[in-house]
Amino acid sequence: MSSLRPNRKMATNFLVHEKIWFDKFKYDDAERKFYEQMNGPVAGSSRQSSGPGASSGPSGDHSELVTRIASLEVENQSLRGVVQDLQQAIAKLEARLNVLEKSSPAHRATAPQTQHVSPMRQAEPPTRKAAAAEDDEDDDIDLFGSDEEDDKEAVRLREERLRQYAEKKAKKPALVAKSSILLDVKPWDDETDMAQLEACVRSVQLDGLTWGGSKLVPVGYGIRKLQIQCVVEDDKVGTDLLEEEITKFEEHVQSVDIAAFNKI
Repeated sequence: MSSLRPNRKMATNFLVHEKIWFDKFKYDDAERKFYEQMNGPVAGSSRQSSGPGASSGPSGDHSELVTRIASLEVENQSLRGVVQDLQQAIAKLEARLNVLEKSSPAHRATAPQTQHVSPMRQAEPPTRKAAAAEDDEDDDIDLFGSDEEDDKEAVRLREERLRQYAEKKAKKPALVAKSSILLDVKPWDDETDMAQLEACVRSVQLDGLTWGGSKLVPVGYGIRKLQIQCVVEDDKVGTDLLEEEITKFEEHVQSVDIAAFNKI
């Protein structure tokens, strides 16, 4: 007996230091109860027996199976919700389609019978008779009658505006192109009577010619030239014609030069 006591003491010390999970079944039962409270009891699942003799292997497999079943049930519930939402949406679309068909003119003329369409099936296309009735009604509509009337009215308004513009333009005086010319009229010598020379120049009268101011400008050796301003209408009086008329007075005029030419 004295030899067995040391052996028991050694075995006790060995078990104390050995890392063995003797109470694993308690944690397995607690995990199973937690998932049952979260997702409800699982049908067909057998309760795990609690006791010191229960093995750890089957308990671990059972808890993993419970977890997978719970996740599948959650996924199944979410899919059911999606299917119900789709069925409700299809039912609403079917109701709107029936309302539109009843309110359309083709439906009033032919009055076809509506068929029930299941939520998971596609709606059938309209009948050929309804399509033909719609085509006939479209053909009866005159889409261009108002456009022709509008075109006639637009043409009339455009012609009226053009006529008013032409009348207004005819009443407005046309612009006359004019030029301002400064002439240098030179005498033969210093004995030429400059007053008589200016009188000869101003005696030139043409349609569209208006004489302006004048002055005597010294040239040299006692000789002076006549600078005289005039305004001419470009369409009526040209510079060549003006020089030709002035140089006709050969007794007084030696030459005529254009000192300045400006458009008005």
